[in-house]
Amino acid sequence: MSAIIAEPKSFFRADIEGLRALAVLGVIAFHFGVTDLPGGFVGVDVFFVISGYLITKHLLQEMDRRGTVDLLTFYARRARRLLPASIFVILVTLLAGYFILAPSEQQLYSKGALFASTYVINLWLIRWSLDYFAPDANSNPFIHFWSLSVEEQFYLVWPAVLLLFVRVRAGRRSLFIMMAGIAVISFALCAWLTEVSQPWAFYFSPFRAWEFALGGLASMTLSENWAKRSPVSPLLGWLGLGLIMATYLTVSEQDPFPGFIALAPAAGTVMVLLSGLRQSAAGPMRLLAMAPFQWTGKLSYSLYLWHWPVIVYASMLMPDMTVMQRFACLALTFVLSIISYHLVENPIRRNAWLIAGTGRSIGLAAILTVSGAAVAYGNAKFAGRNFSSEQQMIATSAERSSSVRQSDESCVADLQTIKPKFCAFGAPVSDRTVVLFGDSHADHWSTPLIEIAKKEGFRLLTYMKSSCRATRMTTYSTKLRRNYTECDEWREQAMREIIAMKPQMVIISQLSIGHLDEEISDPSEYAARKKQWTEGIGSTVRTLSDAGMEIVYLRDVPTHKSYIDKCVARALWQKRNPSVCDTPRAEAMDEADSKTEREIIARIANARYVDMTDLFCNQTTCQAMIDGKLTFRDRHHIATPYAASLAGPVEQAVFGKERTAKVQPADSNGRKSEAASTAR
Repeated sequence: MSAIIAEPKSFFRADIEGLRALAVLGVIAFHFGVTDLPGGFVGVDVFFVISGYLITKHLLQEMDRRGTVDLLTFYARRARRLLPASIFVILVTLLAGYFILAPSEQQLYSKGALFASTYVINLWLIRWSLDYFAPDANSNPFIHFWSLSVEEQFYLVWPAVLLLFVRVRAGRRSLFIMMAGIAVISFALCAWLTEVSQPWAFYFSPFRAWEFALGGLASMTLSENWAKRSPVSPLLGWLGLGLIMATYLTVSEQDPFPGFIALAPAAGTVMVLLSGLRQSAAGPMRLLAMAPFQWTGKLSYSLYLWHWPVIVYASMLMPDMTVMQRFACLALTFVLSIISYHLVENPIRRNAWLIAGTGRSIGLAAILTVSGAAVAYGNAKFAGRNFSSEQQMIATSAERSSSVRQSDESCVADLQTIKPKFCAFGAPVSDRTVVLFGDSHADHWSTPLIEIAKKEGFRLLTYMKSSCRATRMTTYSTKLRRNYTECDEWREQAMREIIAMKPQMVIISQLSIGHLDEEISDPSEYAARKKQWTEGIGSTVRTLSDAGMEIVYLRDVPTHKSYIDKCVARALWQKRNPSVCDTPRAEAMDEADSKTEREIIARIANARYVDMTDLFCNQTTCQAMIDGKLTFRDRHHIATPYAASLAGPVEQAVFGKERTAKVQPADSNGRKSEAASTAR
């Protein structure tokens, strides 16, 4: 979110205050799960343009008055305005995290607090390669500080650039051309990187500079004169508001963003800003100047800072929040914002002693920055001392990869790879070959299968690609933000290689159709997707079966409502029973989809459908822990230590053999029953 720039009373504009309210309400609505506004996150882009407009306007006015720009005074104003509230929120969030987050999370997110305190968390997120829209981003209480870091970096560079123009005596026209050039180059790079490496396009300041530059261009005298004279200014304002609202209503986190899509809210904001220069009742000024918008606009900076930690922590404590509970979180956000606005923001911002000396404000900035970083660093060290054996076990279970990944990371092809590569395990030479084929859900079965291959003396070959299902069906990649064509090419080549090898058995495991449903926003598409899915499964299995191989199709594993490793770690830290992380079986497994898959496989010769759900669930519940082990390392990938204990039941179910040591399915209390899981 953009920081709030307070205009001098001489040119205060109510429409800009209203725009701030519109922007922050969009962001809050998105983060609070208002599905009718899937594009509310573009409110940040609205703020970026507003910041570019106001900062450029302020600096140009100062240049006109004094012939120069006082950088230290500018930085002092920004420090008084922004730092006290942000550091206050960071410290309170860290304190609350001690009671809510597990020690491992406290360690990780303390790093986020440190980088947020020093205004470079956007660079940390790039290095971490964290997608802002990824599910695991929902547990990072500091991720929203990325936009404040982008703002601070803009404030550091932009005044210095304008001062350089003053020193070389460049004219206003040259400044306009330079600003336009920055906008064009920055946008071109942003659009390109959105397709190539979205985190860089999203988080890196230079690739967001075009939005600030658009605001700066809107503030130039030429634009003001035109807007004041033009009778179409009111219409321009309404069109701008329409563009902003259209993105709120139609854009979603699945779209390639920012890229070309971000042009719409940015251009819409420019239109409203230009329209507001002509004080006309026919424009959007009257709407944006209404009291609720003005009041929310004044609080917008505090609202942005508080809303995300509130919803993150509330979601951890109440995973299945009701609508009323979300409204309670919203009310808490406003209460905290009002408190910090009146007790932290305004008192320090308007403190006469600080205003009287630029050095005092700069000193305050240094103290706050160092204090925030020091507390965050100390908190990370303190959290490390709270690791118990149980917490260490959970961390190890979550971090340990499957046997295949431990052997060679390239055994699971990455998103961009097209040429298949098989990896071999078990007996180096054998007249019996088994192929494991699929995505990461095939990978997590590799741990017991490799043990079985070593014991039984057969050769196990793996053909696996990240997020690439064995089903012949084009899917959408949320990471690439486009159709996953690399998967289609890899799959066909892999199938040709498998057929040429003529293995005795092919084991197929993949993420289920239920996860594809999550990727589409229009429920009317479900029927078509399910048809493609069923036809695709049939095509893949039939093609391999017709080549004379036995096919074993593994039913997909349960999908839990929360990340098991984090949920269990928090529960143990909070002295709660890990069973709070269990998921009802009816929610974790889709019986209708399983029935469809079972029927498809039943119609194909040499193919069997194997269901090992009882290794994870009893009749009513899918457990987070069994025999003291995490069952899953996230929501739907088997934890490697638990997978290692499944060799017995897997061998019985897949190969029809009994073993002495085998894991039994758990009863309602997490204890083992007498019967082992078998193929169905």
